[in-house]
Amino acid sequence: MINKKIKKILIKKNKKKIVCLTAYSKSIATILDKYVDIILVGDSMASVLYGQKNTHRISMDNIIQHTLSVKKGTSKCLLVADMPKDSYKNKKQAEKNAKIILKKTGCDAVKLESNTKNYEILETLVKKNIPVMGHIGYTPQFNKKFKIHGQTTSETAKLLKEAKLIEKKGAFSIVLECLSPTSAKVITNQLKIPTIGIGSSVNCDGQILVTDDMLGISGFYPKFVKKFANLNRVIEKAVKKYTREVKLKKFPKINNFLYGTKFRK
Repeated sequence: MINKKIKKILIKKNKKKIVCLTAYSKSIATILDKYVDIILVGDSMASVLYGQKNTHRISMDNIIQHTLSVKKGTSKCLLVADMPKDSYKNKKQAEKNAKIILKKTGCDAVKLESNTKNYEILETLVKKNIPVMGHIGYTPQFNKKFKIHGQTTSETAKLLKEAKLIEKKGAFSIVLECLSPTSAKVITNQLKIPTIGIGSSVNCDGQILVTDDMLGISGFYPKFVKKFANLNRVIEKAVKKYTREVKLKKFPKINNFLYGTKFRK
C-alpha cells in the first residue's frame, strides 16, 4: 500500500510543481513544513554543518540524529532521509540500514544515489515496503569531480536508460542533479514518476535546494543556486548589536532578570 504522502507526490506529476528543501533541525523543519512538499535530510550536512569537503564521512548516526530532530518539526510534508555512503553496498546491508533509519526516525522514505550498478539493491528495498527516492546525474557519493551531465545525445540516452531502470525497480521519484536542460526534459517527459531537479533547469517536475544555500548562510553559491535571502548579513548585524550592548552594559536590562517569585520586587 502506497504511503498517503507519497501518493500526494505522485499525483502532482505533470500537474503541479513539487517543492523540496533540505533540513537538519526541528527549528528549520517547522518553518519548511508549512510550505514544501518534501523535506530531505541530506548528507549535504557534511559541508553545511560539519565543514567537511565531501559527503563521504557522514554516518548512519548523523543521519538518524538529524532526521529525528527534523521529524519533530514535520507533520504535513513527506520526510526523506539520505542513506549515507557505504551504507547500502549490498542487498542485505541496504535492507538492514534502511529499516534502522525508518524505524528509529519515523521518516517516510530513504534516498539512494545511483552508481549504475545498484538497481537490484533499490528493488530489494522496495519489495520490503521501503519507499525509495532515486538520484542520478552528479552523485556526490560516487563522483569525484563535478560536471554537467547529459550534454550530448549519447549521454542523455544513458541517463534516460538509468532513470527508467530506477523507475522499473520501484522508486517513487528521482532526483536529477546537474543535468543539461535538454536531458532533464527528455527524462522528465518519459518517466511516469516525478523528477526533482537541482541544477537541472525548470524542466523537472519539482525543485530542491540546500536550504542554507538559498538563505545565504552556507557560503556555497554555485550558478544554479538563487539566494532568496542574505541571512549572513542579518545574523552578523544581530551579533554586532548583541556584542555592543553587552560591552556597554545595556544587556541584560532589568526586564531580562530572573528574580523568581520569592524575590520579585
